[in-house]
Amino acid sequence: MSRVSKHSFELGRVRCRTAIIDKWSFLPILAFVYASIVMPLISFFVSPPATMQSTLQSAVEGQLANRIFWPAMAASSVVLVMQNRSRIGKLILPPHITCLLAFFAFAGASTLWAFKPELSFIRFTQEAMLLTSIILPTMLAPRTADVMRGLFLCFGIGLILNVLLGAPPNGIVAYEGYFLDKNALGKFAAIAFLLALHEVLYRGLRRALGMIVVVIAGIVLYLTNSKTSIGFAFVVPFLAGFTLMTRKMMRISPAIVVLIVVTLLVFFRDQVGWFVFHDQTFSSRTIIWDFVFYEIGRRPLLRWGFNSFWLAGPDAPSIVDASGWVKLMPNAHNGYLDTMLELGPVGLALLVIFIMTTLHAIGRVANTDPARAWVMLSLAIFMIFHNLLETSWLHSGEFGWMAFALVAAETGRCWRFCQPTKVTHGSRPSTPASPGLSRRPRPIDSYKNCPSERETQMSGPGNLRVRPHRHKQHAGRPRSVR
Repeated sequence: MSRVSKHSFELGRVRCRTAIIDKWSFLPILAFVYASIVMPLISFFVSPPATMQSTLQSAVEGQLANRIFWPAMAASSVVLVMQNRSRIGKLILPPHITCLLAFFAFAGASTLWAFKPELSFIRFTQEAMLLTSIILPTMLAPRTADVMRGLFLCFGIGLILNVLLGAPPNGIVAYEGYFLDKNALGKFAAIAFLLALHEVLYRGLRRALGMIVVVIAGIVLYLTNSKTSIGFAFVVPFLAGFTLMTRKMMRISPAIVVLIVVTLLVFFRDQVGWFVFHDQTFSSRTIIWDFVFYEIGRRPLLRWGFNSFWLAGPDAPSIVDASGWVKLMPNAHNGYLDTMLELGPVGLALLVIFIMTTLHAIGRVANTDPARAWVMLSLAIFMIFHNLLETSWLHSGEFGWMAFALVAAETGRCWRFCQPTKVTHGSRPSTPASPGLSRRPRPIDSYKNCPSERETQMSGPGNLRVRPHRHKQHAGRPRSVR
């Protein structure tokens, strides 16, 4: 092969593998920009820190911008899909997306027996619009779309804005940024840190930007003093790499490895609490958990309904039944307990099945794209661990839950492209069948296909012989061609 033709081949190979941010990935990224940058900045500039809980609640439901944005996003996603309806016929729902739909459908059914059905239905409708604007465009995006890079740019810009705008005043130890909450900023910085580590794996400008964001995210994580995010952010990348190595060497699903680790964390809860928080109550979280277990016992079967327990008005059970500072809490600080409290054992089982199937699907992505599988598994494990001490599952406008939903959709998109091509009856196979050809055809330039030196010396016209076919019996000595 000449130097010119070889050079053109390499350029073509790089060009076809170059990922872009197209119209399909633009909508999910815009949803993250709104939830993690626009709405917190509105709360930061408009409302004082003294009314933080009411501000967060109104930011999710009550503000006019929120009522306009999510319906517009959902409508834009539907219109984009209808304009490209040919892609719907090629869409195959992966098992974990089917489990997500089942879990979400049960959450919608719980609005019928919720403590406040009207409020629960409004929150469910908003969650449906949020998931539509994230999952639907991501699942139908082409192979060249790079949603994870757009997500990194979103979190990188938000991290820089937190540094520029969120200077802590005197007397406050923890750095809160424009989120007005150190735990929210810690989770945001941790996700930015994981996405930046993935960018470092590439060359050129992407590696440089990734290294800059890694340094900034590490400093912000330290200043927030959010022990939950700090501990998990530095452990999760190594655990994700170990999980993928275990899958490759021992053929064990990532779901099994993560399940074992979570079980050990729950079993040795007191030791972990003392090691991380120097407090076995996890900063008084056990007091909230005791109250949640009491409320679970009051409705043992159907529970309180989707998002109908916390922040449900002055007559909500979280205010009427709780005592002291517990009635001011927006959630149980445990996503799994909140799911049990609102959706019961059936809802918790559906959530666990959705998480397990998503982890298993990420393992399949590692067969074709290990780097992408590593960052998606890191984000998924971080949110699984983070919900042991905070609440994110199925909460509208919560960028942690949105990140996990995007990981599930991105995994589903990669899963769709990894599916083997079906050969119908009568169609011509892609490679010719031959008795001497193995399942994976050898490259054309493989050394096994090249003649040896002795065969090259004897390859003249006078020495060329036609060997008999293996499937036919020829009588006598094979004829030679002179």
